Amino acid sequence: MQRIAVFPGSFDPITRGHESVIKRALPLFDQLIVAIGENGEKKTFFPLERRLGWLKQVFGNDPRIRISTYSGLTIDFCRREKATFILRGLRTSADFEFERGIGQMNKMMYPEVETVFFLCAQEYASVSSSIVRDILRHGGDVRQFVPEGILI
Repeated sequence: MQRIAVFPGSFDPITRGHESVIKRALPLFDQLIVAIGENGEKKTFFPLERRLGWLKQVFGNDPRIRISTYSGLTIDFCRREKATFILRGLRTSADFEFERGIGQMNKMMYPEVETVFFLCAQEYASVSSSIVRDILRHGGDVRQFVPEGILI
């Protein structure tokens, strides 16, 4: 049985922290689906097509990584994709508390799934998409916070 994991997120924008978690977790899985969850109630800063383009630019050359989008519950997407792992990155203890609750609910809805937590690399612990967006709104340079080659 293939070990398929889903790394869900809005990637608005993708950060070096996201990139680090994906690259470090990849050896654990046969396939990793990096999936942009579409939430009609959440206003995004960048359009979906741009975020997809960035993910393809960063990970498109690795045959073990597939880029996708979905709407609805992440757990339903996992079921459709026959994924039995959800990958989540943790920057803070608050992230853990939030993600733990979601992971427990997901397990109740789809017992075959396991949530795998990866600690963020220390150098990226303070980097979040929301902070990157705030820097952008104020005209700052975000190149050190996003993967190499991403033009924002």
